[in-house]
Amino acid sequence: MTHIKKTNRLSKFWKLLGPGLVTGASDDDPSGIATYSQAGAAYGLSTLWTSIIAFPLMAAIQQMCAKIGIVTSLGLTGTLKKHYPRPVLYLMLLFSFPAIVMNIGADIAGMGAVGNLLFPAVDASFFSVFFTLLLLGLIIYLPYLRIAAILKYLCIVMLVYFVVPFLYKQDLGAILKATFIPTIRFNKNFIAILVGILGTTISPYLFFWQASVEVEETKNREARLIVDKKLIDEIKTDVDFGMTFSGLVMYFIILTTGTVLFKAGVHQIDTVEQAALALKPLAGNLAYLLFAAGVIGTGLIAIPVLSGSLSYIFSETFGWEEGLDKKFHEAKGFYIIIAISLLLGLSLNYVGISPVKALIYTAILYGLTAPVLIAIILHISNNKKIMGEYVNGRTTNILGFAALIIMSIAAGLLVYLQFAD
Repeated sequence: MTHIKKTNRLSKFWKLLGPGLVTGASDDDPSGIATYSQAGAAYGLSTLWTSIIAFPLMAAIQQMCAKIGIVTSLGLTGTLKKHYPRPVLYLMLLFSFPAIVMNIGADIAGMGAVGNLLFPAVDASFFSVFFTLLLLGLIIYLPYLRIAAILKYLCIVMLVYFVVPFLYKQDLGAILKATFIPTIRFNKNFIAILVGILGTTISPYLFFWQASVEVEETKNREARLIVDKKLIDEIKTDVDFGMTFSGLVMYFIILTTGTVLFKAGVHQIDTVEQAALALKPLAGNLAYLLFAAGVIGTGLIAIPVLSGSLSYIFSETFGWEEGLDKKFHEAKGFYIIIAISLLLGLSLNYVGISPVKALIYTAILYGLTAPVLIAIILHISNNKKIMGEYVNGRTTNILGFAALIIMSIAAGLLVYLQFAD
C-alpha cells in the first residue's frame, strides 16, 4: 500500500512538471556545456560555487516570467507591447534575433561535431543537417502536448552528467570547500569565465519562452481557466525543480571537467566535442560516451526552446497567430520563423562564423539585454494594474534586484573585457 502511495505521489509530481523543467534543462545547452567545461578545465573546482549563487537568481526571474504569463494570458513580448513604448519592444527584437540565431548555430554545430565523434565514419556537417531537419519536422508536425512530453522525457538524458564524475576518483573535502567557499581571481580570464557562466545561466531567451509557454500550457489544463494560489504554487514548484535540475547539471559538468581535465593539464576547451574527446583517455570510454550523448540530448531540448522563444517574440510583436498547439496552416508565420531560425543557425557553419565566435557574440548580446529585461520584468511583476494581487513578494523582489545588480555588473565587465588590452 505504501509503495502504491509513493508511486502515485511520484506520478502526480511528474505530471506537475512541465515548462519549468524544460526551461531549466534547455539552459544547459551544448553552448552552455562548452562554457562550464572551459571553467572546469581552466580553473579546476574554483567555479563550483557559482551554481549555488546562480540558482536562486535564475529561479526568481523565471518564476516572475511564468507568473506574468498565467496572470496576463500574454507572453512577455505581448505584455511589453501592451504596456510599454514600442521602441523598447523593437530594441529587444533587434538584440534577440541575432543572439538566438547564433546560439542555435553554435548548438547545431556542437551536436554535429559530437555526432561525428560517436560515429567517425559520418561527417559532422551531415549530423548538423540531420538534427536540424529532424527538429524542424518534429516541431511543425507534432502537436504541443506531444512536443512537451518528448522534451520532458529528454530531460532524463541529462541525468548522465550526474553519473560521469563518479566514474573518476574524487576528493570530497576539496569539492565541499570549492562549493561553499567562493574563489575569485581578479584577472581578465577568470572574470570572463564568471561573466560567461552568468550569461549562460541567466539568458533572456528563457524569459520569453517561460512566459509564452505558460500561456500555452494553461490552455491545455483541464478546468483551470481561473488563476488561483494553487496554480501559482504548482508553477513555482515546476520552475524551482527545473532551475535546481539545471544548476545540478552545471555543477556536475564543472566537477567532471574540473577534476578530470584540470588535473591532467588540459586547460583549454573551446567546444563541447573537445571536452568529450579529452575525457576519453582520462576517464574511460563510458564517461566519454555518456558526456557526448548528453550533449546531443541537451541540444534536442534547447533548440526547440531557442527557436520557439524567437517565434513567440516575433508573433506577439506583429500580432500573428501563434502557438505550438496550432497546426502549420493555422500559424504559418509562427512556424516560418522557427524554420528560418533553424536554417540560419545551420548556415552559420558554412559562412565562416566559428561556433566559438558565435558564442562570444551571443554572450555579448545576452549580457547587454539581460539587465534591461530583468528591470522590465521586475517593473511588470510589481505593477498592480497588470498583476493584481499576484505582485511580487519581498523575497522574490530581493532576489530579482540582486539578479539585476549582478547582471548589470556582468554586462559592464563583459563590455570592458572585449575592449581591454
